[in-house]
Amino acid sequence: MSAAITIAMPRMVPNQLLAEAHAKYPESLARAGAEMRWIELDDPEKAVQDALACAESTSLDMAILDVMLPDGDGFSLFRDLRTFTQAPVLFLSARDEDEARLRGLGLGADDYITKPFLPREMTLRLGAVLRRTYGAAGEGGVIYLGPVTVDMETGMVSGNGPDRTLTAKEYALLSALNENRGRIVTVDALCMAAWRGENMGYENTLMVHMRRLREKIEPDPSHPRYLVTVRGLGYRLLKEDGR
Repeated sequence: MSAAITIAMPRMVPNQLLAEAHAKYPESLARAGAEMRWIELDDPEKAVQDALACAESTSLDMAILDVMLPDGDGFSLFRDLRTFTQAPVLFLSARDEDEARLRGLGLGADDYITKPFLPREMTLRLGAVLRRTYGAAGEGGVIYLGPVTVDMETGMVSGNGPDRTLTAKEYALLSALNENRGRIVTVDALCMAAWRGENMGYENTLMVHMRRLREKIEPDPSHPRYLVTVRGLGYRLLKEDGR
């Protein structure tokens, strides 16, 4: 996704267990290439009404719904949303029963996460939904880098020599860079993408993986044209026009 994704979510007052997770939503969403937009609820007893009003007046790219709402439930809200938008929907719920999860998915939701959850888990699930819906890797799941193409379905790199395959770490790094193509991705964000939420002590290892990634995707790895270093900040995957 070259542009930020706007997500509307009812801002319910979280219990103590969820307070920290709610505080981390914007950071987690940013790593998935999304921009958080809260629906402020002046009256918690009008959660469903306010959510529908916002959805009808805003061009939603995705909705994150809580199953349990003070004036209704997320399942009913989902059905109402489907009368005027086909934006993907992800359910959050403290109900981890199989019946509730299957009901949500059976209605057509794109994913279902039970609380409490790790912000990193939401990042991965959200990113997967957005990629499936909006094609983060580009048309057909392919990244174009001049004469080189990367098939993100198979991890295969073609062009500029024999075909080669990305390693798991290289794939994670390239995915994070491509989701933010044209923008700087910090060292911390890349480490968290490749090492599952851990961002301490991997800076030197990251440099090794980035060098190897350049050897696979750059026509001239010693003079990178697409995967560039932004000193003191991180890395950037440039677009075809060099921006």
